[in-house]
Amino acid sequence: MNINDIMKYLPHRYPFLLVDRIIDLQPGEHISGIKNVTFNEPFFQGHFPGQPIMPGVLIVEAMAQVAGVMAFRSGVEGNGRSVYFMSIEKAKFRRPVIPGDQLKLDIKVLQQRGNVWKFSGTATVDGKLASEAEFTAMVTDKEIS
Repeated sequence: MNINDIMKYLPHRYPFLLVDRIIDLQPGEHISGIKNVTFNEPFFQGHFPGQPIMPGVLIVEAMAQVAGVMAFRSGVEGNGRSVYFMSIEKAKFRRPVIPGDQLKLDIKVLQQRGNVWKFSGTATVDGKLASEAEFTAMVTDKEIS
């Protein structure tokens, strides 16, 4: 899936769309995506001047966006729906992600009950682990009251 296909499933847009391509998808099981990290990302202005490092929370967000694509491609009706974080667990950051890196985001479904999904994810650069986490998300209407 290219960026135009991804935007059909995710509501995110610049500067918060953090997945550029889906390279593998087995609905309901696993998905792999790519995030190309460039110096033009707005967060590098402040994180950190002179030593740009992608914030760990955005790496986890990129994993969640890839997982969201899988949820919608796994039969969850996407029109008028969004995926919201419920929890993030076991998040670990193993190495810095810097401009010029290409993050490979691999996500596996651990459990799915109704509209609640639990995932495990890894983010690697050149085959080396940069980050890992487990997270739970809910697919629901866009507006939460």
